[in-house]
Amino acid sequence: MPKSSALPSLSLRIDLDSGERIGPGKIALLENIDRHGSISAAGRAMDMSYKRAWDLVDEINRICRQPVVERQTGGKNGGGAALTAFGEALVERYRRIERNAASAVKKDLAALRSDIEKPKKGGGK
Repeated sequence: MPKSSALPSLSLRIDLDSGERIGPGKIALLENIDRHGSISAAGRAMDMSYKRAWDLVDEINRICRQPVVERQTGGKNGGGAALTAFGEALVERYRRIERNAASAVKKDLAALRSDIEKPKKGGGK
């Protein structure tokens, strides 16, 4: 088995006092809305139905008590969606928290990888 130089990864989910959660899936959806300019295109990019994508956007808006995504009307393709300033700040803050957490545990992740890759001593098969 070839050794991998990649560290195990850290996945971050923020549990709010209300019991609601913001994690990598919701943030990825927001990033895809920003990238593709619509909820349906973001959903397709993530192999997610429009209804599921819209339900998640609605949930995020409810959690944050302010719009994170706004619909845009008009245009030759019938409009789309964009992140609000708050939505952009939410994604940026989440990614900053994620980077800081990953940096804080980098040595422990390296040690974990090393421990996992060490062959068992003795014991046989």
